[in-house]
Amino acid sequence: MTQPVSPAQQGGRPDRGSSPAPVPAAGKENGPARAFRPRVDVRNLSLLGVLAVLVAVGGITEPDAFLDTGNLQLVLTQASVIGVVTVGMTFVITSGGIDLSVGAMVALASVWATTVATQEYGFAGIAFTAVVVGLCAGLVNGLLVAYGQMVPFIATLAMLASARGLALQITDGRTQMVTVQSVLDLGLPDSYVLGVPPLVMMFAAVTVIGWLLLNRTTFGRRTVAVGGNAEAARLAGIDVRRQRLLLYLLSGLCCGIAAFMLIVLAGSGQNTNGNLYELDAIAAAIIGGTLLSGGRGTIVGSVLGVLVFTTITNIFALNNLQSDVQQIAKGAIIVAAVLVQRRTAAQGET
Repeated sequence: MTQPVSPAQQGGRPDRGSSPAPVPAAGKENGPARAFRPRVDVRNLSLLGVLAVLVAVGGITEPDAFLDTGNLQLVLTQASVIGVVTVGMTFVITSGGIDLSVGAMVALASVWATTVATQEYGFAGIAFTAVVVGLCAGLVNGLLVAYGQMVPFIATLAMLASARGLALQITDGRTQMVTVQSVLDLGLPDSYVLGVPPLVMMFAAVTVIGWLLLNRTTFGRRTVAVGGNAEAARLAGIDVRRQRLLLYLLSGLCCGIAAFMLIVLAGSGQNTNGNLYELDAIAAAIIGGTLLSGGRGTIVGSVLGVLVFTTITNIFALNNLQSDVQQIAKGAIIVAAVLVQRRTAAQGET
């Protein structure tokens, strides 16, 4: 007599109320062993390897100049300005957006903060103005994208043109020199703490705060959710429009901070500040592992991407290589990073 066969045995759905025992995947650990297993990001390790190779190349080609303490401090200082912008850009890209106006916002904030009227208020006036201008520009971007339903590419492209034009109008094409000594002192070696420039410490603080915000807060989880699937995030109760507005505000805040850092570094404000920062920030975020389509972002990877590009620029400058070769090298790195991302994504789907 034939025994009846259950739906589960036929390959169909299991009976309700039944709890089939889970089958552990081969090669995967369960329980406490998995909980305490260190999490290693292969992309970050790869970038660390690239950075180590670049340091070795610099040390071999120009050992006296590249490994000099002053040059290493310069590399970190130059990375700090674009690094702060990249932190904000990482959040925007993780949410599925883009911000092409970051360089122009840096320029606008730097020239507005260095006008004669602003400098009369001293250190606090310059820093406050730079941050507020960045926030206001980010607010306009956020309103256009979130509530105006404009495509981020178009909205931020319009801000790029407008901010550059306004910066040019404020300066009338002239460089505005900073006369507030307390601001200039931040860029001098006497202000270094244990050999670390203040701008590098500011960059480190922004990086730590950005990492905590993205990985340890509800705001970060909502950012990833909006980038992964905005409609699903909305159905889950997330105010997608408000989240996008806050993200562009955050990007503007980072641009304001970067503008103040650039004022300290250059000792002036000019309408050409922040030129091509948008491309460098996007490139650094992408090679760091942030998906251009949204849904995944990494602050650590973005910072490593900034350090890679800054080190390349420094090595090329020390070896008197032309800037066009430098741009070709950067382009090749970006293409390679995108190809690796696509390969990783394809493997994850299989």
